[in-house]
Amino acid sequence: MTAQRLTVVLNGESQLEFDRGKELPEAHQAALERMDARMDQGILLDSRPIERPDALQRARFVAGLLLQAVQDGNETMAAATCTWLAVRIPHLQQVRGVLREDGLAVDLVFDRGYAPEVKLNFIRPERLSS
Repeated sequence: MTAQRLTVVLNGESQLEFDRGKELPEAHQAALERMDARMDQGILLDSRPIERPDALQRARFVAGLLLQAVQDGNETMAAATCTWLAVRIPHLQQVRGVLREDGLAVDLVFDRGYAPEVKLNFIRPERLSS
């Protein structure tokens, strides 16, 4: 079953959501086809050139572009790449990114939708005197 929503999460917080229930205008369909044609020429993934990327490699590549666009505040690129992922990878439910010292870690989540993370604060009880 296709997931209804695709949620983009950066450092545990939802940044963007795509509703697959809405119809995509023809101009957006054409933009996706242009993106596919550019990726047909090859992509650079994890600093490695991939001449003929498969669907998952393309998804990882586009997810990296998406998270970078969100981080940079580039709404146009974020919208385009989120749309590509939502349409081309219908079972994808979340794109999760975590900023680390060594760069941006990207995770594609297919098995569960987004739920806000809840931070738990543990309190150490003081020792009871006997």
